[in-house]
Amino acid sequence: MRVVLFTGKGGVGKTTSAAATAVRAAENGTTLVVSTDPAHSLADALGVPVGPEPTRIEGRLWAQQVDSQARFEEYWATLRDYLTMLLQHGGLTGVAAEELVVPPGLDDLFALFAVHAQARSGRFDTLVVDCAPTAETLRLLTLPDVLGWYTDRLMPLHRRLAGVARPVLGRDLSALIPDDGVLAAVARLQQALADVRELLTDPATTAVRLVLTPEAVVLAEARRTFTALALYGFVVDGVVVNRVIPDGDDPWRAGWAAAQQARLAEARESFAGVPLRTAPYLPSEPVGGPALAALADALYGDDDPVAAVPVEPPLRFSGEGVLSVALPLAERSDVVLSRVADELILTVGGRRRVLALPEVLKRRTVAGASLQDGRLEVRFRE
Repeated sequence: MRVVLFTGKGGVGKTTSAAATAVRAAENGTTLVVSTDPAHSLADALGVPVGPEPTRIEGRLWAQQVDSQARFEEYWATLRDYLTMLLQHGGLTGVAAEELVVPPGLDDLFALFAVHAQARSGRFDTLVVDCAPTAETLRLLTLPDVLGWYTDRLMPLHRRLAGVARPVLGRDLSALIPDDGVLAAVARLQQALADVRELLTDPATTAVRLVLTPEAVVLAEARRTFTALALYGFVVDGVVVNRVIPDGDDPWRAGWAAAQQARLAEARESFAGVPLRTAPYLPSEPVGGPALAALADALYGDDDPVAAVPVEPPLRFSGEGVLSVALPLAERSDVVLSRVADELILTVGGRRRVLALPEVLKRRTVAGASLQDGRLEVRFRE
């Protein structure tokens, strides 16, 4: 099973890159291309209707534009009703209460549950995921970590409160304490978050591809995304540079081609060690199977488009008491490190990750840290 996620700044061609990759992958095995972007354009790229469940396109190629409403009811309905009741008890009613119990990004999270369900269904050899533009993708991919952190802590607390407080409270107040149905819903959500996190951060199964165009602003965002994905433990195993203008005789075209070649050189330097593939600026939009197959030819030639690329793990521990975190392209001034109990709080460029320390490091203190060769090395001592 292979899962490849495509993301990039809006308008750089990530959907067509994902669709072209899926078209080529389907030549070697059953492939599902999934869109988790709320503003779906996968059907437009394929040139055929695509539904909320896997739709067969041709041969071994299937497509799906995720509708997260069904999973919303499965995982959040019980919690929504409980939280709404709490707000109503506090005097908040109507639409305001209903809106407050649906956290921003919840639909994105349930889209990931759909990806996980298809990955574990056994129906497909490959999943190609067309994600939302970069900012939304980072929020999407980090939600399992963030919500998982809260559910891990709230579950034991709720159980203790329920056992101690319910017998001594009156009927009205005891109804505010979550019952077994609510706790079961939290446990179900907790397990789903853990499953998604495990799938997305397994380097043997899942990788992210960054899509960009050879422009300064787009490249700058891709560099920041590269660092952020490594911070959260995701493997980037490829970079796609779209719409490369070939050199020409007229000054306008030659000027653009020269400027793009400079950006391409920067991209190769920035993403050194990661395969970088280019596609030319095509005379028309690549819509439909034949056009997408031609784009896949330009990107991959005869290579397997979803083959795993050996990469260093984003996070590793050594027996000498060193925790190593991949932070490619990060500057020392961007990194803030602190420790709270058995966790390290790592902030890079305004993005924060909580790292639970393994047992062997919990009893040790931080002796120092250094950033070199794209990795943060945190040293511990007895």
